[in-house]
Amino acid sequence: MPGLIRGVARTAAIAGTATAVSNRVSRRQASRWAEQDGPQYANPRADMAQQQYQEPAPAAPAPAAAAADPIAQLKELGELHQSGVLTDEEFAAQKAKILGS
Repeated sequence: MPGLIRGVARTAAIAGTATAVSNRVSRRQASRWAEQDGPQYANPRADMAQQQYQEPAPAAPAPAAAAADPIAQLKELGELHQSGVLTDEEFAAQKAKILGS
């Protein structure tokens, strides 16, 4: 049974790769033919496919987080320590990190 599943997975991976390569080659050929023939012979379907496949624009970088208030962080850290969520060592390490020492 594991051999059968491995064979099916391998076939699916190969088929997916072949499809992706075939599509890429088709788009490249359509683009070259459109350049050779000029705009009067351009295939509107190929142009539409080219427009639909454009790479998505990169996402805007996340805005920088506002500088966290160290006093508020220390208060929250102290509450976690008092409630027993943090050990003494963890509390000391996080406190040093917040204070930058």
